[in-house]
Amino acid sequence: MNLGRISTILLFITFLLVSMVIANEIFAGSTTDSTTGEPTEQEIEQMTQEIIDEISSYIQIRDQKGKYYKINSERKIKEIAILISPLVTQNIDLTQLTIQLNNGETVKTLYFDGNISKMKSNTLFEHPIWDNLTGDNFGFLSIVDLDNSMDDHQVINDYSDNAYIVFKLSSSITLAEYDTMDVTLFPSTGITKMTSFRAPFSIKPVVTL
Repeated sequence: MNLGRISTILLFITFLLVSMVIANEIFAGSTTDSTTGEPTEQEIEQMTQEIIDEISSYIQIRDQKGKYYKINSERKIKEIAILISPLVTQNIDLTQLTIQLNNGETVKTLYFDGNISKMKSNTLFEHPIWDNLTGDNFGFLSIVDLDNSMDDHQVINDYSDNAYIVFKLSSSITLAEYDTMDVTLFPSTGITKMTSFRAPFSIKPVVTL
């Protein structure tokens, strides 16, 4: 078992232990069954699931790519793709995800507006989904989605699910060579994920950020 997998398991065990402590505190003050004075089984299951969802909904970032374009005689990253997957099997609602970009001068928020597609035989930066991206929104390119949960319910729900978040940078927030940008993913529940980009010098258009 590799170190990454061990770290994931240990982190999830920590989440569960914390959830048990929080659950005990909540149960102590929760509405109880009128006959037994104890929380009902349904209340316990509901509260436990809410706690686990809140602390364990964690997005992993597995890769970060960008593509340079010549804009006003200067090379700038125009298109960005972030490969994500869930930490463990869990439901993460893609429709409620928002992305905050901060290049030190401008802070911009991007919203999801329903653009989901499969990669299939297309290459990453030549996929037709880019035609639907405006600089104010983002979409998803599904790489692995065995149960079609992204298409059917717009969620990623298994640790094997992999998808690129794809978006364009508008003229109001740019990323030229050697520039940096902080990126924050805000899921509807769970842990906020932060990462940073640094646009490297490269003679090739597609780079790792």
